[in-house]
Amino acid sequence: MPDGIVVIPTYNEKENIERIIRNVFSLQRNFHILVVDDNSPDGTAAIVKDLQADYENRLHLIERTGKSGLGTAYIAGFKWILEKEYKYIFQMDADFSHNPNDLIRLYNACKRDGADVAIGSRYKTGVNVVNWPMSRVLLSWMASKYVRLITAMPIEDTTAGFVCYRRAVLERIHLDRIKFVGYAFQIEMKFKAYLAKFNIIEVPVIFTDRTRGTSKMSGSIIWEAVFGVVKMKFYSLFNKMTI
Repeated sequence: MPDGIVVIPTYNEKENIERIIRNVFSLQRNFHILVVDDNSPDGTAAIVKDLQADYENRLHLIERTGKSGLGTAYIAGFKWILEKEYKYIFQMDADFSHNPNDLIRLYNACKRDGADVAIGSRYKTGVNVVNWPMSRVLLSWMASKYVRLITAMPIEDTTAGFVCYRRAVLERIHLDRIKFVGYAFQIEMKFKAYLAKFNIIEVPVIFTDRTRGTSKMSGSIIWEAVFGVVKMKFYSLFNKMTI
């Protein structure tokens, strides 16, 4: 059994899911995969089930009854994993915006370099984003700067969704107390790891916008992040925030 597992949340990812699974399993380092599907109408889960015959005991699936948000999908995955013996837990999108080859670099940052949290960072060495319109690049970059300003976290890419956690981090964070379900989930996880004084390392990666399927980003998700960060910081100042 390998010591690393990749959590991939899905909703209508039939164009990408088989390719991303086969790509991860083709890497030189052996990882397991856990897909958390939110009852995709396009049959994403059925594709994963078919692939389980090819990757017995390596490819796992959680099927949820409805679309409940990115954060809750990851939390469901994390809870399932913590009942097993995996030491390194990754979160990654299904749409190839995160290069599967970089999983090994994040793994090495934790395994060899002592990181408790390794972030696949778009902004550690400038702006490394491909195929996004300039307006979206600016929005994302400014959002990360805004979060860094409010929270004082020494992280360039505070909203990154490509992350490796040591098991101890997820055991320390009270997953049932995570407040945010959308975009802000990524921020809250990093902030709680930062407050708990875990070692956070950013690994520069190139982020490439999806070429298949559709983005799940929405205005409500962005506003959750904007206002949620202020509330989160306020609670931390008065010791009202549970890690």
